Amino acid sequence: MSETVLEVKDLIVHYETDDGCVEAVNGLSFSLEKKQTLGLVGETGAGKTTTALSILRLIPSPPGKIVSGSVSINGKDVLAMKQEELEKMRGTDVAMIFQDPMTALNPVMTVGEQIAQVYMLHEKINKKTAFEKAKEMLKLVGIAESRAYDYPHQFSGGMKQRVIIAIALACNPQLLFADEPTTALDVTIQAQVLELIRDLIRKLGMSMVLITHDLGVVAEICDNVAVMYAGRIVETGSAWEIFNETAHPYTEGLFDSLPNLKQRGEELVPIKGMMPDPTNLPAGCAFSPRCPYATASCSAAVPGMRCIHGTHYVACTAYDRAGFKLRGTK
Repeated sequence: MSETVLEVKDLIVHYETDDGCVEAVNGLSFSLEKKQTLGLVGETGAGKTTTALSILRLIPSPPGKIVSGSVSINGKDVLAMKQEELEKMRGTDVAMIFQDPMTALNPVMTVGEQIAQVYMLHEKINKKTAFEKAKEMLKLVGIAESRAYDYPHQFSGGMKQRVIIAIALACNPQLLFADEPTTALDVTIQAQVLELIRDLIRKLGMSMVLITHDLGVVAEICDNVAVMYAGRIVETGSAWEIFNETAHPYTEGLFDSLPNLKQRGEELVPIKGMMPDPTNLPAGCAFSPRCPYATASCSAAVPGMRCIHGTHYVACTAYDRAGFKLRGTK
């Protein structure tokens, strides 16, 4: 029997600024089961990081504001939690690997002290015991225990990211958010860090939401995929369904813009135009101004989710047309 770790329903998040209201997340809904990995995919500005920060109640307020919706982690209503409950939840039930390891660590504390802080805060143990546990955690992520006495500037980018992972996983959280965990790393180190995350998830039995724009990373590590555009999920399903039975024109555009190693002579096909201004989103489907299949009806109303089959859903009014298929669909 499946067990839901995370459930998000109709989440709306705005940033209210002097220049206007930024509609960052617009009615987002998804769920995540125990020991499953969900890839949250989309271009920069799609609302992926804001979604994660909102779920953890970490968006800066002001200007950020959770307008409506519900978020539950292990059945607990996150949006109704008091500050004390939130601080207890973060680190024990849920943790986050932030995007840039270069700025996520305190430069004047040893890495061992920074990991030990997690144990001292959540497990209420003394400094000496916490530091010993920090050494064990470093060993788990492939760093020698002796390096617990070193400072962040003494580590490479890949090693810093391992330290960040050690901090996030110190108290064995059931749910992990990983926000572009390999962006700042070179290709070789990226592969090592992804392998490490995948192994630790299996070993510790965690669930994970992986935030990325890299479809190669998603194929490598995710069970399910949710494709975001302008603050909405436009397609969701298993990784196999998204990669092999692509249903949304935006998802098709993401795949078309990737190099094909089997057909190296083919030109890449970029998605025309830019992401819409979140302070002035287009009427109806936000992707319609860039969509090669768009008709006048696409601007009439925001498309709802429809089931293609099984767990595969898409938000696209083009499927109202009899026999509609994407050009690349077999």
